[in-house]
Amino acid sequence: MNKLQSMEVFVRIAEQGSLTGAADVLGKSLPSVVRILAGLEDALQVRLFNRTTRRIALTEEGRLYLEHCRKILADVQEAEHALSQRQSEPRGMITVTAPVRFGEMHIEPAVARFLERYPKTRVNLLLLDRVVDLLEEGVDIAVRIAHLADSSLIAKPVGSVRQVVCATPELLQRFGAPTHPQALSDLPCVRFTGISPGSEWEFADGTDRLLVPIKDAFACNQVGASVNACAAGVGFGRFIDYQVMPLVGAGRLVRVLREFEPPPTPLSLVYPHTRLLSPRVRAMIDWLAEAINRTLNDGPKPAI
Repeated sequence: MNKLQSMEVFVRIAEQGSLTGAADVLGKSLPSVVRILAGLEDALQVRLFNRTTRRIALTEEGRLYLEHCRKILADVQEAEHALSQRQSEPRGMITVTAPVRFGEMHIEPAVARFLERYPKTRVNLLLLDRVVDLLEEGVDIAVRIAHLADSSLIAKPVGSVRQVVCATPELLQRFGAPTHPQALSDLPCVRFTGISPGSEWEFADGTDRLLVPIKDAFACNQVGASVNACAAGVGFGRFIDYQVMPLVGAGRLVRVLREFEPPPTPLSLVYPHTRLLSPRVRAMIDWLAEAINRTLNDGPKPAI
């Protein structure tokens, strides 16, 4: 028995939800896929799927085995990449998607440097404030700012971001710095509807979740305009930290209520593992991971 091949077949069945779908993806016949799965279950002495005439579902043992198989196959792929990277210069098209503002501030500059380093590649950068289906829309890499649910995708953690409240020094001099989130209910606020679609802002009061109603003096669905309004002194603003850190660093905005900020949100690079990654996609993943980590944690922040 080819154990790695059996693991690959098992993972594809789990991802596709059917033996036929796995056969199509792998380019194998249905009887071959059935035979490999049966051999794997026989070798493990466990049933990996519950099968009926209409559906196939993982057993508890199957779910546990799937997690290990994905890690093993990823490790094998990583080892192959380490060898092939020396032999294959990245070339061809890479499609990357990211949230609009984060993409403008961090991804586009990194992509420009990548293209200078690897002139035989081309990049299609999609800046969208929605979750893109990578497989359906033909996307190689997605930047996700969210707690990710389990899926058939690989997620490479590259950092984290926080929701922060800030205001101009002049506004703080006028109203004073709030010492508790509830004080914002009586202060002018700038609401970016992209992260605050309702009229309440979320905070963490110890281990408790705290919702504070605010009265916005200005609301906008575009983060750039919202940040500009906050920097003009219209009101206290609530944003994701990377959106305002350049202004905070320049002294034009001051971060307040830090002890009440919600827990950080992971930032990850997400990509499919339905096939071995090409050298160009692997090179872009490594490049973006290093660039994002550097710009968020160490390097200078671009101006808004």
